[in-house]
Amino acid sequence: MTAAAVPVCGVVLAAGEGQRLRPLTEAVPKALCPVGNLPLLDHALRRLAGAGLSGTANVAVNAAYLADQVVEHVGTRAHLSVEPDGPLGTSGGVGRLRGWIDGRGVLVGNADAYLVDPFREPGKDIAALLEGWSGETVRMLTMPCRPGESGGFSGHRFAGFSLLPWRYVRHLADVPSNLVQTVWRPAEAEGALELIGYEGFYLDTGTPADYLAANLHAAAGTSLIDPTAEVTGPVTESVIGAAARVSGSLTRCVIWPGAVVAPDESLTAVIRSPHLTLPT
Repeated sequence: MTAAAVPVCGVVLAAGEGQRLRPLTEAVPKALCPVGNLPLLDHALRRLAGAGLSGTANVAVNAAYLADQVVEHVGTRAHLSVEPDGPLGTSGGVGRLRGWIDGRGVLVGNADAYLVDPFREPGKDIAALLEGWSGETVRMLTMPCRPGESGGFSGHRFAGFSLLPWRYVRHLADVPSNLVQTVWRPAEAEGALELIGYEGFYLDTGTPADYLAANLHAAAGTSLIDPTAEVTGPVTESVIGAAARVSGSLTRCVIWPGAVVAPDESLTAVIRSPHLTLPT
């Protein structure tokens, strides 16, 4: 159960191409890129579950780019909405799900959002979005804008999750469009946008540098090594995935599942998949 006074479902937006993360995302959708050895999509699903939303009746995931991988990964954990002609954007993706949403409010999260509140469990940290909600306003999880940052909302920037009332969702079309234009700005103009402060750590993992930063944050100043990885070289503040083999040295790196670091390699601030090495 959620703390909202009206029925609410959850949607994780996982259809994007992740162009800023290329070439990492040429073979793997951004939503399945691991942070702290857990795919970003799973972080989002875990957060919704912590807020009381789980299962195919209550949570949906959209997919477009490399959709087969997302569909297989989600399985029966959530309702799946595939966009066969390419990503519809944040608004179009929700619009395509109108029949499934069916009159409910919808808690929408971006799969590439990395959020951690050290004082609250996943899901409990976004509970303020739901508490006492009337079902009429748009609520947005936010943090203060950084110095010199523009394009925010009353000095605040979006932090990965928003809560949308049915009265807005019912009009969303399944055509390429974004929530900034179809919901957030109109609600702001109407005086119906509520900014909910987030006190934890948030990153949009869209660039290699921010993706690395999110992984290093997950490692919390040490190294996070999957039990199935084989590590014989020196490792400092790095994240190493399942079945990876590391014989060389690492400093502040992310090594994907199945990747290899040879004995003569010394890597610093790079992301390595089984097929490529990406400096940050």
